[in-house]
Amino acid sequence: MKSLLNRCDSNRVPFDWTINPYRGCEFACKYCYARYTHEFMEMDGAAFEKKIYVKKDAAVLLARDIATKYRFEVGRGRAPEHIGIGTATDPYQPAEREYGVTRACLEELARHEGLSLSITTKSNLITRDIDLLQKIAAKSRLFVDITVTTLRPRLAHMLEPRAPRPDLRLAAIRKLREVGIRVGAMASPLLPGITDREGELEAVAQAAKEAGAQWFVSGVLFLMPSSAKTFLPFLREKFPRLVRQYEDWYVRNAYAPEAYREKIAERVGRIKTQLGMTARPWQEMTQPVARQAQLTLSLSA
Repeated sequence: MKSLLNRCDSNRVPFDWTINPYRGCEFACKYCYARYTHEFMEMDGAAFEKKIYVKKDAAVLLARDIATKYRFEVGRGRAPEHIGIGTATDPYQPAEREYGVTRACLEELARHEGLSLSITTKSNLITRDIDLLQKIAAKSRLFVDITVTTLRPRLAHMLEPRAPRPDLRLAAIRKLREVGIRVGAMASPLLPGITDREGELEAVAQAAKEAGAQWFVSGVLFLMPSSAKTFLPFLREKFPRLVRQYEDWYVRNAYAPEAYREKIAERVGRIKTQLGMTARPWQEMTQPVARQAQLTLSLSA
């Protein structure tokens, strides 16, 4: 591994760089889109939750990357580039308890100021690092997204076998907000016919709001071929009545029909309006972050 910061060129997300402290994820979410990353290593996508690669030198590489790659002021807006942590694998999966790679990265990020960062996780383990999150938030722009796809524990366990229960994720939102960390809830992916029934998405948003979430987002399932190899057999076993619909929608296209996605987008919009919530605060990412004189950013020889 030569670098920890990975350049993001996708127009679908507002990240300039991504950090994934691990390759593979023990949470074993049936719908996970990132299984293709193991196929790059000539492994079956099913190995994604069984063979976890730990980036042990992550903090050292991150220090170098911040010094040599990262731009604190970009374009006329002088906004910093944005780093998304946990975009392909969960940075707080069980391996983090043993290896602490995510915490080591946060310790390095806490040394700097003027950064723009976001963290996405399904795990309440993130509350372990509140001390570092507060240090980072005091000097940089930091957003945390906690994913809550459903409030139904049995369904959550079925879809996300080794991820923390929904109530633990909501408790993490509450704890983060209590100490001043900016946090929102992400009900993604929304699974057609499974988590989109009337009132369910609304209930997730309401629970997140009550826990202190400042924003709410939800996007419809994106199903790549590598993920379909795991998800469709799961669907045949647990939700056979939906197999034909999913095959019609996803076999030739990774996206659900546009009309359905538009309907869900309108529904999410209504939910946010009713609860007084916003979307992710991406607009702020185009704004500069106040910085003091940078006297500690250069690496010693």
